[in-house]
Amino acid sequence: MDEYYAQDSSAVRGIINRMETKIRLENDLKDAMRAGDDIRKRTIRMALAAIKQTEIDKQIVLDETGVIGILQKEVKTRRESLEEAQRADRADLSAALEAEIKVLNGYLPEAMDTAELTALAEAVIAEVGATSPSDMGKVMKALLPRVAGRAANDQISQVVRQLLQK
Repeated sequence: MDEYYAQDSSAVRGIINRMETKIRLENDLKDAMRAGDDIRKRTIRMALAAIKQTEIDKQIVLDETGVIGILQKEVKTRRESLEEAQRADRADLSAALEAEIKVLNGYLPEAMDTAELTALAEAVIAEVGATSPSDMGKVMKALLPRVAGRAANDQISQVVRQLLQK
């Protein structure tokens, strides 16, 4: 009987760990509303809306990796908008987008530097026995879960492509 509860509680802990960022976002939204912090409130609402929309579209509950992926996508979108705003010489829009990026970056795991990513990619390439660029799919499939949102997918694929072309 105790063994059943031990298994059950570990399953609950696993669910809670996977939902950690989403719960943090929801709690921080409440705090931002209480504090009257409009930028944080607006940014977190947009992020939660993107997460909920993805969950509805795919009819799933996103795990931690999925939530981090959505947040990375939101940051990427804002960076692209920031570049356009800077080209249009819109300082007001640029400042707002930079503030939103800063808020979202607070929820993302610490970024992996290129040397660490390269070392991990080399280890995975050796592990799966990849020898040519045609093996890139196998490498990416094994590597992406290990990186877990600590590097952008385009950066990961660029590193893997360079290593496989050598």
